[in-house]
Amino acid sequence: MHRFLSLTARRTVAIIAATAAITIGVSACSSTPESAPAPANETPASTAEAAAPSSAEADAMLAAQGLDGLDTRALIDTLDATALSERPEGLIASVRPDELLLTDATGAEASVPMPDDAFYVSFAPYVDTTHECYFHSLTTCVGELQSEQIDVVVTDSATGEVLVDETMTTFDNGFVGVWLPRDIDADVTVEHDGLSASTTVSTSEADDATCITTMQLA
Repeated sequence: MHRFLSLTARRTVAIIAATAAITIGVSACSSTPESAPAPANETPASTAEAAAPSSAEADAMLAAQGLDGLDTRALIDTLDATALSERPEGLIASVRPDELLLTDATGAEASVPMPDDAFYVSFAPYVDTTHECYFHSLTTCVGELQSEQIDVVVTDSATGEVLVDETMTTFDNGFVGVWLPRDIDADVTVEHDGLSASTTVSTSEADDATCITTMQLA
């Protein structure tokens, strides 16, 4: 299981970062709308005219990276867990609520739909250093706590149902991810080395955040 995001996330269209600046283990992901205007060749995901490219285009892009044959869920799980040294070159994979947006080295875009019944959220709890993020980039984001054990509890805010209660190990990119039911708010708490952080995430809207980097452990 994986997970999450913060309700402080601004509900406007965010866009994928064109480059990854990796410094001291921390790299930029898809930043919030205010800090990163959309590139000229990118149509905002919320625009009515924005039609998803054909699945053939996405299949071709993934096949070029040796990632063909995976459904969306397996593709996201695979890319998020990929070691930094093995990340596919020339591919940006941005997790949106309704699609996985792919961009190759030429700037060409394609997408694959997200599952109708599941919402993917990644988060990178931190102690000292973080970065701004809104839509999680599976191939560029890097957080502070890499390959560290954290305890994660996620509960449905309305019903109190425990959705996740696990000790997880952050991926090589410093994130953990969780698949949550759609159309809920969820309370998230993480603990690491006696420190903890909490936030609330939403899986209801087409512009909800999929990347949480605001959970400072204290």
